[in-house]
Amino acid sequence: MLRIGLLGCGRIGQVHARSIGALGEARVTAVADAMPAAAGALAASTGAEVREVEAILSAPDIDAVVIGTPTDAHFGQIMGAAKAGKAIFCEKPVDMSVDNIRACMEAVSAAGVPFLTGFNRRFDPNFAALRARLKQGAIGAVELVSITSRDPAPPPVSYIERSGGLFRDMMIHDFDMARFLMGEEFVRLHAMGSALVDPAIGEAGDVDTAAVILTTASGRICQISNSRRAAYGYDQRIEVHGERGMLRAENQLETTVELATEAGFARDPAQHFFLERYEAAYLAEMRAFVEAVTSGSQPDPGIEDGLRAQMLADAATQSRQTGQPVDLPAA
Repeated sequence: MLRIGLLGCGRIGQVHARSIGALGEARVTAVADAMPAAAGALAASTGAEVREVEAILSAPDIDAVVIGTPTDAHFGQIMGAAKAGKAIFCEKPVDMSVDNIRACMEAVSAAGVPFLTGFNRRFDPNFAALRARLKQGAIGAVELVSITSRDPAPPPVSYIERSGGLFRDMMIHDFDMARFLMGEEFVRLHAMGSALVDPAIGEAGDVDTAAVILTTASGRICQISNSRRAAYGYDQRIEVHGERGMLRAENQLETTVELATEAGFARDPAQHFFLERYEAAYLAEMRAFVEAVTSGSQPDPGIEDGLRAQMLADAATQSRQTGQPVDLPAA
């Protein structure tokens, strides 16, 4: 039984607690949060103890930590967990600083501990099936990847101000998915963005509508579009075009029921929020982490994937600000 310390008892911490509870090979032993009420509520629902973060990191009865705290806390918690020899699951982004991520990589490598970066979309059953067919050669060599990601509504401006910006907070998932599907690193990126949904987002120095074009050394192309608003629900689609055809993963709808009348065809809206859209992905992600730790293997995606996605997010931020393409350095 893998004994897990859960750091952060907010929305994503609760998601991970439910996933752990659904697995027979792991349990939440202790939880920590800056808000005592949140920690107490999650402890009560999981049967765990409430402890301080430092106590969890040093505890002999904790084998692994799941980090779902605010991003600015990740660095210290990763370093502490690595020093204590504990397996680490860390939500994206690993850190807003590429230098800090590299320092974490060194600590994790020196400690020899498993590390999983929480890019849950890799574990979505539809996206995972699409990628498996790519690997099997279903459409031959990949030529063009198109990723669409649009939220149903923007978050509060107070969140935007500390998020690191759309590219680091929202599109970072799509950067990881682009790498996951392309199978080749990108060498050049051009980003653009506007504040069209909420002027206050622009006043906060961010954008809410963005597009990025990435290219590889062999000339393969990926296009990503993001919006903080989609009136029709949570829009998550992928299309991959190759030399022999196309693979596509569509939105998940509320139901698969379709109505046909003389007025035409009508379907239900897309699922409205990430919690329901990616419920299966979060469970599969946690299962993969637990299985990797208990088997002694390295989880995937690892900490280097977190680094590479952050580098793309930083480059996109720079490109949007300057209006110029950015050549991407090696990791």
